[in-house]
Amino acid sequence: MQAIGFVSLWALSSLLCGNLANPGEREDVVKHAIKLHRGKGAVVTQRKQWVLESCRKLSGLLRQKNVVLNKLKNAIRAVEKDTGLSDEEKLFQVHTFEIFQKELNESENSVFQAIHGLQRALQGDYKDVVNMKESSRQRLEALREAAIKEEMEYVELLAAEKHQVEALKNMQHQNKSLSILDEILEDVRKAADRLEEEIEEHAFDDNKSVRGVNFEAVLRVEEDEANSKRNASKREVEDDLGLSMLIDSQNNQYILTKPRDSTIPRADHHFIKDIVTIGMLSLPCGWLCTTIGLPTMFGYIICGVLLGPSGLNSIKSIVQVETLGEFGVFFTLFLVGLEFSPERLRKVWKISLQGPCYMTVLMIAFGLLWGHLLQIRPTQSVFISTCLSLSSTPLVSRFLAGSVRGDKEGDIDYSSVLLGMLVMQDVQLGLFIAVMPTLIQAGASTYSSIVKEILRILILIGQILFSLAAVFLICLVIKTYLIGPYYRKLHTESKGNKEILILGISAFIFLMLTITELLDVSMELGCFLAGALISSQGHMVTEEIMSCIEPIRDFLAIIFFASIGLHVFPTFVIYELTVLLFLTLSVVIMKFVLAVLVLSVILPKSSQYIKWIVSAGLAQVSEFSFVLGSRARRAGIISREVYLLILSVTTLSLLLAPALWRAAIMKCVPRPERRSST
Repeated sequence: MQAIGFVSLWALSSLLCGNLANPGEREDVVKHAIKLHRGKGAVVTQRKQWVLESCRKLSGLLRQKNVVLNKLKNAIRAVEKDTGLSDEEKLFQVHTFEIFQKELNESENSVFQAIHGLQRALQGDYKDVVNMKESSRQRLEALREAAIKEEMEYVELLAAEKHQVEALKNMQHQNKSLSILDEILEDVRKAADRLEEEIEEHAFDDNKSVRGVNFEAVLRVEEDEANSKRNASKREVEDDLGLSMLIDSQNNQYILTKPRDSTIPRADHHFIKDIVTIGMLSLPCGWLCTTIGLPTMFGYIICGVLLGPSGLNSIKSIVQVETLGEFGVFFTLFLVGLEFSPERLRKVWKISLQGPCYMTVLMIAFGLLWGHLLQIRPTQSVFISTCLSLSSTPLVSRFLAGSVRGDKEGDIDYSSVLLGMLVMQDVQLGLFIAVMPTLIQAGASTYSSIVKEILRILILIGQILFSLAAVFLICLVIKTYLIGPYYRKLHTESKGNKEILILGISAFIFLMLTITELLDVSMELGCFLAGALISSQGHMVTEEIMSCIEPIRDFLAIIFFASIGLHVFPTFVIYELTVLLFLTLSVVIMKFVLAVLVLSVILPKSSQYIKWIVSAGLAQVSEFSFVLGSRARRAGIISREVYLLILSVTTLSLLLAPALWRAAIMKCVPRPERRSST
């Protein structure tokens, strides 16, 4: 076995050296090595002769390489002593010689790395999967490092080629007289070269040695490759590689975010096409839902289903579409806060604080009970229960849009209670995201560390409560000293020009969400508080701002609901329809019953009748369960099957929500107050 192994090593080295023999001889070497591995063919004397010849050729190549290296060193010394060359030209020639030296050394290293790799594989146990995996990992790391080095050498050669071309141009310019225009263009070219050198970021070199950075093999797919070949030259194609799509071994797709050359404007045409397609298809889908009496938001979700992975699969920039859709949530919650004045918030703050907390605790208790009966891990039960306890703020906001919210004097407005509880759930969402790393660790912890994990969770809760106190203190300062003068300045500057008003209000929204984000509270709460602070300036201010922001909100909301449809998989729902309907109805009924029980305890007797409407508004699952579910799946808290179940139950509950809301409105709200709330 050892003799055959060493013969195979020299066969591999002969192949890698390339110049050992012509193609016919290399083919004979390969056939001979295969026969030796199978125990057939040559006699012992022939084997020894073949090994000796291979060794002699390899040693001859190594001696030739050393001779070339010595010549390169002499050439470098000669260039450095040449007084007729400028410093820049000396540096360029020396760098070119060094690149060639590096190429020779890397070629030699590749030969011996391959030999050592094959020797390690032959000495290993083919039945030991762990050893084979480790050997494969080492080879993969070596190949990645070799690819990175080769890529760097190729870039250096491109730079050398560019330098040669520029040097040739300079010689031609020196041999002929330049016009004034040529001199100006030459100065501009030099200034442009300096600009590129100044703004160029060496992100690759700066980050390749950072801890946690891994080399990955990726595929680069050219955009409209066939059309490019027909309509452009090879050089034009190479210049347009900036918007190529990269695909890694996990089938994740990447698009350019920041080009090396920032002087050339670029656009992500995939993203533009996606937004255009969503905008065009949303109209007939929303129109159809309006015709049959459903909210238009379901038409937008259907649009996302049709264009998403489960439909035509025409949306390429899914992450970018979802990111833009998040701005729809921001502006929706801002308008909710704009209609939700601080006076109304003070009236229902106790109910808004107590209700969601009681419901979440009860949902977690029921989840742990069912998890114990079904033998589900406690961390998984807690996560699923918390996900299902959240309700959709954007959906309920659309239900409440334009509805009459005034009730009898002294009574509590159902919309105020409902929105207050939903905002508190958004705060709970931020708390749960902060606690999730601890929940991940708790899943892998032993019982001896449970006390530490509980203490850690309590510390996190204390930090969140401190952050909330800081947020509301900042809001008090802004309301008392800043918001009034700020709006009056905007109103004065925006007379005859709404652009300043829209920009100023948007900047204030982004400021508030940035503050809450920095304090580890959800950005959604910051948007809601921005609207509540501006609403304190009076009804006229509210009406003016709403007329400007509503069109922006409506367009971004279309993108948001379409992005939800991208995660809906009708085939999975059809395959598991019975199970999903049972789970969805169970969740909706459980949330409705728990909300009724909690509100029966915390609502005053005079307002008990609104508990049915508020419970109907809470009896669905928030679209943020998509976000939580994806994070939990990546962290290993839940499996792929549980993740798909959460997505499907969330979608079906959102589809059932309008019917339940309409039934509650018809039962509990007097006819003059229904209006568009149905």
